[in-house]
Amino acid sequence: MHSEDRAGRADDGQGGRFADRRADDEAPRTVIDDRYELLERIGRGGMGEVWKAHDRRLNRYVAVKGLLDRNAMTPGTQATAMQRARREAEAIAKIEHLNVVTVHDQVETDNQVWIVMKLLEARSLGDLLSRDGVLAVPRAANIGLQVLQGLRAVHAASVVHRDVKPGNVLVRDDGLAILVDFGIATFEGADRVTRTGSVIGTPSYLAPELFAPASPGPTPASDLWALGVTLYEAVEGRVPFAGQEVWEVQENIRQSPDPALRYAGPLASVIQGLLVTDPRERLDAATAEAMLREVLADPASPNAGAAGAATHPPTAVSTPNPSTPPT
Repeated sequence: MHSEDRAGRADDGQGGRFADRRADDEAPRTVIDDRYELLERIGRGGMGEVWKAHDRRLNRYVAVKGLLDRNAMTPGTQATAMQRARREAEAIAKIEHLNVVTVHDQVETDNQVWIVMKLLEARSLGDLLSRDGVLAVPRAANIGLQVLQGLRAVHAASVVHRDVKPGNVLVRDDGLAILVDFGIATFEGADRVTRTGSVIGTPSYLAPELFAPASPGPTPASDLWALGVTLYEAVEGRVPFAGQEVWEVQENIRQSPDPALRYAGPLASVIQGLLVTDPRERLDAATAEAMLREVLADPASPNAGAAGAATHPPTAVSTPNPSTPPT
């Protein structure tokens, strides 16, 4: 018997999360597909909730996320949305790469498509930046290279992530970086807007071409722009184009397309290449990977160690909060 996840209120404060968990403990637990028992909500964004779940069949813990924004569906669009989400889940499940979260299963309920993923015990890059302010150039380059390698595997499967940002990169204690959260991923060339006409993604990481009148929608190049923003934030301590709203960010890009780099060192050319506003002139993934490898191989690069934090002060606190959910 299929049953849906319970609706609940997520809160950025500790009280909200603990209240949710107490409510979860007291209420009967939801089981999806007679197999995945939802235990605890561990994340929530504009496109659904992520749950820690128990796989009853294999006796292991997994992460479960819905791919559909059910609030944006109507009875007339539900069938099409379900079909598209089904194709997306199948494509994501085919991606097998060390730097991409493993997808174990795909499950459908009456009006939701779920992906079941490996549950990872790791901090996000956003958490690391909140704690340390910035990262040393070698560590940022190493994480960036791993994310880029994961993105190349994603793009090879004709999938665009659409929400690359520090909050969606997990970093294990051994240094392995893993790209997660494919809740708003889509195929290349898919529609760029939601039902309400807003661009999907987190404002500070959205590529400028997504807002052009003749935009083809999300592409691998727009994911690479987001990686450039992520790398900039990792070494400079702030996002290159500030703003809480999409229009603010895009206006800042228009007015100051070449943000200053004070601490990037040998990473500067990579970041600048990824933040070229014209996607046709932006670094491609192969070139960016080669450049990142050069940075890591450069003996002149200040080596702070794989786990070291940068020794220079950040230019500003990191804004916005890397955990900001996509709009």
